Amino acid sequence: MVLALKVSVREELKAFLQLAIPLASAQVAQLATGFVDTVMMGHLGRETLAAGALASITFFSFAVTAAGIVMGVSPLVAEAFGAGDKARIEQVTRQGFWLCAGLVIPLMIAIAQLDSLMQHIGQEAAIVKLANVYLDVLLWGLFPFLGFAMLRGVVSAISETRPIMVIVIAGTLFNVVGNYVLGFGQFGFPRLEIAGLAIASVLSLWGMFLALVIYVANHPQLRQYQFFDRVYPIQPQMIRELLKLGIPIGVFSALEISIYTALTYAMGLWGATGLAAHQIVFQTINIIFMVPLGMSFAATARIGQWLGRQNRAGIRRAGVVSLSMGAIWTILIAIALLLFPRSIVGLYLDAKAPENAEVVALAVSMLRIGAIAHFFDGVQKIAYGALQGLKDTRVPMLVSLLCYWGVGLFTGYVLAFQFRLGGVGLWLGILSSVAIAAVMFVWRFQWLTSNRVAN
Repeated sequence: MVLALKVSVREELKAFLQLAIPLASAQVAQLATGFVDTVMMGHLGRETLAAGALASITFFSFAVTAAGIVMGVSPLVAEAFGAGDKARIEQVTRQGFWLCAGLVIPLMIAIAQLDSLMQHIGQEAAIVKLANVYLDVLLWGLFPFLGFAMLRGVVSAISETRPIMVIVIAGTLFNVVGNYVLGFGQFGFPRLEIAGLAIASVLSLWGMFLALVIYVANHPQLRQYQFFDRVYPIQPQMIRELLKLGIPIGVFSALEISIYTALTYAMGLWGATGLAAHQIVFQTINIIFMVPLGMSFAATARIGQWLGRQNRAGIRRAGVVSLSMGAIWTILIAIALLLFPRSIVGLYLDAKAPENAEVVALAVSMLRIGAIAHFFDGVQKIAYGALQGLKDTRVPMLVSLLCYWGVGLFTGYVLAFQFRLGGVGLWLGILSSVAIAAVMFVWRFQWLTSNRVAN
């Protein structure tokens, strides 16, 4: 009996890694776009780096929230795949495209009007002007961003993840070259600086989305699902089902990303130095967070598949394997960040230059706190992915509201402004929020799988 358990755990670990490695690699490669943008912004000047921090977190606050809503397709497709229901997989995916289209237009209008909001909340005029240039271009990448996220959820739910990694890596390489050519005016192209970086990102997003559509339409296993053979009408009942599951995911994503958005805008109160240091730390934490995020997607798929088979033991085993692998990975990364913070900051700007001394010192201090926060953030994200696989999204949404906008924001405000710890205090607030969320999500998964399976 013990041998059988070991074999089943080994098989679950193999299945998890077959999903998690391509998904995590794809996420890291996709966020490498932001990393490359940040590095090149740093070479364009401190004000450009600060403006990029403001613009990128603002755009991704909207984009990640909307992507969370359309990601309601993933647990539904995983459950249908586990149950062998081909027709439902097709139906969910087709309506997922309609949902993407319905979200894009109001979000693009909102993003286009954000420059006035930035000025009203005390951001420097020069930084706002540069940020608005970046946003006005980047908003045209919103639809491919959402469409790719939705299709990625479908493909991962039916355990076909390798093409995602290849497509994203190719898109990232294209973006790196595009940044260099358009941002710095190489090979006869004009020097467009921050606008050039945005154009390269938009072209990369469209390329990745269209490549995934072509792959899904032509792959021997995937083309059995007739997603694209004709235009299908909107099905209000299915849209409602997607929204019922997806809105709590979107709200959760909004609460998660918005705390970092609030943190970025608060950093603007300390001028370009605070924003530049924060962008370095945020971009570093964000890119390494893509590994546990990929693990979270894999946990959703595996648990959703077991849910479709109505196998409680499989659900629990998949959750334990996912959380264990995530904890091991995040501990190793946190140790590396704690040991080499100055070297990491030096990737973004010249750490030896006297004019960068203030930014480097602040970034190093915040990165040490971010290293510890990364462990808890990774665990809470994978635990949330496990709950999402159980279609349990409403309670985690409320928990995230309490943690991020209750504990995290309040703690960060008190430490930053009352105890005068500045940006370090704000990052300590983030640490407190993700630590509590991690404990509560792990406990909820344990409770649900010990007593019942969420409906």
